[in-house]
Amino acid sequence: MTQGGMTRRGNALRIVLLTLLGAGLLAAGTWWWLRTYERVTNTIELPPKGEAGYNPLYALKIALGKAGQRVDSRQRLSLGSRPLQPADTLLLLADPRTLSADQVETLLAWIEAGGHLILRTPPPGAEIGEEAVPLLEDLGIAVLDTDPVCQGLQVDEMSQHAEFCDGRRFYFYDDDAETTATWGDDENEEYGYARVPWGEGSVDVLADTDFLLNDKLEDRQHAALTRRLLQPNWADGGTFHLIYSANMPPFWRLLLDHGWRVLLPALLALLLWLWMRAERLGPLRPAPAPDRRSLLEHVQASGDHLYRYGRRAALYAAVHDAFMRRLRRRDPYAAVLEGAAQIDAIATRTGMSTADVDAALRYPRPGDAKDFVLRIARLLQLRNRL
Repeated sequence: MTQGGMTRRGNALRIVLLTLLGAGLLAAGTWWWLRTYERVTNTIELPPKGEAGYNPLYALKIALGKAGQRVDSRQRLSLGSRPLQPADTLLLLADPRTLSADQVETLLAWIEAGGHLILRTPPPGAEIGEEAVPLLEDLGIAVLDTDPVCQGLQVDEMSQHAEFCDGRRFYFYDDDAETTATWGDDENEEYGYARVPWGEGSVDVLADTDFLLNDKLEDRQHAALTRRLLQPNWADGGTFHLIYSANMPPFWRLLLDHGWRVLLPALLALLLWLWMRAERLGPLRPAPAPDRRSLLEHVQASGDHLYRYGRRAALYAAVHDAFMRRLRRRDPYAAVLEGAAQIDAIATRTGMSTADVDAALRYPRPGDAKDFVLRIARLLQLRNRL
C-alpha cells in the first residue's frame, strides 16, 4: 500500500472519530438538558387597555350586554342630555356628596315614577359628623363615622365570603322608615345594605361597591350578588346606566388634592432658577476705600508747592496728560490726529469753538498766572465734555 493511500485512510478515520465525538457530545448535552430543565407555563396579567383601562365598570357593561340588556356606561350623569326612563336602572359609583340639589330632585322624581337607583355611602376618610349627605337624607339615612365592619356573605353552596370591609355603614334615623331588604347588624340597626321603596321605584344603598369593579366581578359570589342587586328592573326592558364618576371636581381642586407632589418641586425649581438668574444686590467687587483727608491735603500741598516755585508747566502737563488719556479712550481717532485736524475733531465732539480748544491745548505763557488758570480751566472743561 502506498503512502498516499495510508494518508487518505488516516484522514477518513480521523473524520469518523470526530463525527462520533461530536454526536456523543450532542447526545450528552441533550440528555443533560432534558434531565435538568422542565417546561413550565407562566401566565402574566397585562394591564387593561382601551376603555377597560379607565372604566371600572367595563366588565359589568360587557356582562349586561351579553345578558341581552341595554347598557349606557359613561363618566358623567348628564341628566339633561340623557334623561332617565321609569324602567331604567342607574348605578352611581361616585360619592353621593358630588350630587347637586337639582340632580337630587330630578333623581327622586324619576325613582318615584318607577326607576331603580343604586348608590353607595361616602367612602371612609374625613369624618362626616352631622353633615347631611344628599339624597340619603331624603331617604331618612344617616352615615356612621365608625370603622368599617365586614359582613358575611353566603351564596348557595359557595365558600364563605365577606363584603363591605372598606365602606361606611349607615342607619335609619326615622323609626318608621320602610325597607324591603336589609343586610347588616339588625340588633344595633346598623346596615351595609338596604333596599328602600320610593313611590313606584326603589333605592339600593350600599356601604361599598367594590364588588362591582372589573377585577372583582369575576368572583362567583360577586357575580351572584350583582345579579340580585340588579333584579328590580331586570325584565322591564329598561336601560342600565352605569355612571363611574357622577361629577368630576373642578380642575383646581384636583390640582390641590393630587397635583401638589409635582407642583411643589416645580415651584421650588422655578424659584431656584430665578434666584440664579436674578441680579445680585451687592457689588461683585469690594467698594473702593473712601478718600482720606490726609492724602487730599498732601496732593493739595504738593500742587501749591509747585505753583509757588514756578513749576506751573509741570502742573499743566499733568492735566494735559489726563485729558489725552481720556481722549484716547473716548475718541481714539481724534487722539491720533495732529494740529488743526485734531483741534477740529475735538471741537466737533465737545461742542466748543476751535479757538477755545486751541487755547486750552497750548501751554500757558511763562510767568502769567492768569493765563495758566484760564488754560487749566478750559482743559478741565474739555475733559468733562468728552
